[in-house]
Order: sequence, then structure tokens, then C-alpha cells
Amino acid sequence: MNASLSLKQNDGNYFDDFKIGQVLQHGVPRTITESDATLYLALTGNRFALNCALTVAEQCGFSSMPLDNFLVFHIAFGKTVNDISLNAVANLGYAEVRFSRPCYAGDTLTVTSEVIGLKLNSSGKNGVVYVHSKALNQNSETVVSWKRWVMVNAKTDGLKNTQQPQIPQLLSSVSDEIPAIPSAIDCSSWQNYLSDSQDRLENFAVGDKIVHRDGITINHSEHSMATRLYQNNARVHFDGAFMQDSANGQRLVYGGHIISICRALSYNGLGNGLWVSSINGGSHTNPSFAGDTIYSQSEILEVKTIEGREDLGLLRIRQIGTKNIAPETIAQVSEVKNNRTTYHPSVVLDLDFNLVMLR
Repeated sequence: MNASLSLKQNDGNYFDDFKIGQVLQHGVPRTITESDATLYLALTGNRFALNCALTVAEQCGFSSMPLDNFLVFHIAFGKTVNDISLNAVANLGYAEVRFSRPCYAGDTLTVTSEVIGLKLNSSGKNGVVYVHSKALNQNSETVVSWKRWVMVNAKTDGLKNTQQPQIPQLLSSVSDEIPAIPSAIDCSSWQNYLSDSQDRLENFAVGDKIVHRDGITINHSEHSMATRLYQNNARVHFDGAFMQDSANGQRLVYGGHIISICRALSYNGLGNGLWVSSINGGSHTNPSFAGDTIYSQSEILEVKTIEGREDLGLLRIRQIGTKNIAPETIAQVSEVKNNRTTYHPSVVLDLDFNLVMLR
């Protein structure tokens, strides 16, 4: 007699399962190692000296070489997938991302999320879930926090609206806040050659656009390995057979990998941008696939000094990522019609962030 088949596993949450105020303690705490940082460098080509050289980091007053903030964010984000976006249609955007303190190899992150908004779509097949997530280190200190919204399938087909949509108010900017720079950090003795003698804060003006020159072609193995590094187990990134029946017919590249590629590309022109302090908002505007070549361009939105700091200032940047064509060849990146923003089909990322820059 054959035993019955039993699938004893977590199938993830559907839109129907989320409740306002619900707090999710995500599983599998993660100790980040030097090997993780090395693999991240290999997958992205990151060249920012602060994340590449222990001697440079110590010269600036760090206790060790800080991990790239996007590596930290992606690992923390990956913890949330099993509970929030395992049944997602798409990750729609980010807001109020704050990097509160440096993270080092050897630190252990645990992540929690609170449901702060719900909106069922008119089809009843899915809805948008808004969450506020926080990653804490082994000392219970917040390392990074963020809000995001994700479209999640409903378990019940044709789900009916039983309550009014609850959409949280999200800040359009966190740029007025003082970036979380440890008081012991001092970059006044920075030597120009460390970052290829690139421009400092005083060389930038509002409206400047920096074309970051190079392109990076995404290989199947690299984007799969990157997403595994973050333990992001969303099927849309891994299961080729599953995705054959999707509208795109193939696996999607994790949007966080696109962010990291664009950040790595931005070294050409923003090599003295040492520290991403916060993200005001961001959207993955079109899907990316293996074989796409990613390019990037940055526009300077604000230039600020930081009170009490003679060594560092702050740039607010809009970074555009494109696939297969250079961004400077696109006449109009986006347009707004009927309060809805639409993007050129080659634009894959629109990211508004704050960057601590050498003076």
C-alpha cells in the first residue's frame, strides 16, 4: 500500500492572510562573513575603496572594513521573502530606507516586519501589501530599516472587498535627516589616488547628469548566485520550469541585483561617494532577464554640507538603470499621465537615494 503524499512545508502568506498591525518574525538569522563580502564583490564588480581595503577603512576610523550597505540590505530583504513575497506577483517599490549604522563581517542580523497597509485590487486576484521591516544586529541595534509594497496573489480567487483599503503615508524624502555617520569616522586624510582622483562634493551641482560609461551583461549563473547569496527563495528567480508558463516565459533577475550593478557602475563618476545613507524611494520599472546588459546614469538632485563635518557632505541622486541601450540615448525616461508614472520599456530602475560624499 502506497503512503499518501504529504507536503509539510510553509506555502507562504497570500493576500488574504495579512492583517494590519501583524508582526512577522522572520526565520533564519544570518551571520555575514568576509566570504559573503568577497562573493558580492565578484558578482557586482564593486570598486568603492571603503568596502575593498581594510587599511582605508581603518584610516577613516572604522573598526573594520564595513560591508557594502546594499549587500546588507539584500541579505536582510531575503529574510522577508518567505513570509511576505513568496506568493508575490511583483515587488513594486521601496521608501524610507535608512542605514542606521555600519555592519561588519561577523555581525548577525535578525529581521522583523509589520504590516502597515493593505489594498485589494479590483480583479480580486491579488492585492498590495505594505510592510515596515527592520534588521537588528546581535546587540539589538537597528542596522537597516525600510518600507516596501508588494503585489501578492490572493488565496481565494475573486476575493471581495470587505474593508476599505488602508494605504500608509510614506515620506517622499528622508534627505533632510542627518546621515548616520559614526562620530569616530574621519575622512579628512583621504588620499586622492584611493578613488582614482575623482570629483568631490564641491565639483557637483544640481542638475548635473553623470553617465557611468560601462555596461554589465547579466549571466544566468551570476544572477542566480547573487540571489542565493541573499537567500531570496522567490520562485520567479530560480524555477525555470515554473516560469516557462509565465507572461515572460523565463526567470526574472532579482531587482536588488540590478540596484547593486547600478551602484557598482556608478563608481565611474561617483567614486568618492563612500556611503549610501538612505533611500528616499525606488521602483523596479520593467523586468530584467539573463542576457540583458545594464547601464546607469545619475542626476544630482541636491548638494548639501553636513553641519560639523569638514570632510563629508551629502548628495541626493536619482539613478536610472537601463537594459540594452545607454540611458543618455533615451529622450524621455518617464512621464506622468492621470497621476500614473509610466517608463520607457528599457528603463529597469528608478532609484532616489542619499550619498555621503567626500569634500
